[in-house]
Amino acid sequence: MPSSKIAILGAPLDLGAGRRGVDMGTSAVRLAGLNSRVAALGYEVEDLGNIPVAQPEAEPSGHPRAHYLPQIAAACQTLATRVEQVMRDGRFPLVLGGDHSVAVGTVSGVSSYLRGRGKRMGLLWIDAHTDMNTPETSPSGNVHGMPLACCVGLGPAELTSIGGFSPKVDPANVVLVGIRSVDSTERANVQAAQVHVATMRDIDERGLRSVMDEAILRACEGTEGFHVSLDMDAVDPQDAPGVGTPVRGGLTYREAHLIMEMICDSGKLLALEAVEVNPVIDEANRTASLAVELIMSALGKRIL
Repeated sequence: MPSSKIAILGAPLDLGAGRRGVDMGTSAVRLAGLNSRVAALGYEVEDLGNIPVAQPEAEPSGHPRAHYLPQIAAACQTLATRVEQVMRDGRFPLVLGGDHSVAVGTVSGVSSYLRGRGKRMGLLWIDAHTDMNTPETSPSGNVHGMPLACCVGLGPAELTSIGGFSPKVDPANVVLVGIRSVDSTERANVQAAQVHVATMRDIDERGLRSVMDEAILRACEGTEGFHVSLDMDAVDPQDAPGVGTPVRGGLTYREAHLIMEMICDSGKLLALEAVEVNPVIDEANRTASLAVELIMSALGKRIL
């Protein structure tokens, strides 16, 4: 870990998804004991609360191919500024979502901090979905299906230009892990961007350790380290039922932990976010509790 000081930032954004409820994910993860359990690992923890976000009931949905785009961009700009300041203060940013569109803010903040020091970042995107739609390809107009495209320079300028530069991360240093659901119109974006994709078939055929060894190597090549964006729908719904967009056939409980343990072992983790926890459809806060467990593994918790 680059720092023994961790700053927790909540981004309870619920504008990018079609299904409501992920705005309560920040509270659910905190309720599952995140702060005290991370502190028990020996870190100095400061919870900076939640950034302000617009509420969909009070806002016009806007363009049908990119719902609530101005409001999402404003929240991501605020989050980027906060994340960059946290890193300037020598602390490790731990961001809680909200829907996955908040990743544009987190990645922008990390990238801007490193850019000011002449350094680059890598990105591990752990998700059931590739999130590489643009307004032109999106079948729903939901921005939580677009954040990775924005991070590599594709999509609306309101999101790609946060911080005044684009892309935020070189696609050569982006690795997606756990993918099993890609829109037919989105595939061309994924292929053209030349990001590295490890699907669930790759994990089945090659084994998770091989996939993660390669993923970490690619994310670290020529970079200072990498940010991890963890969408809880990467985990199979049997273990993570309370997510924004569940998809069968995902990572098992132990596979998810192994990913996080290997990330920690790399010593190259720069920032971490966990998103898309939806307490409305969860079972006794199981998914939020798992999110805390996975965060703990990424931060150094071991069986022995």
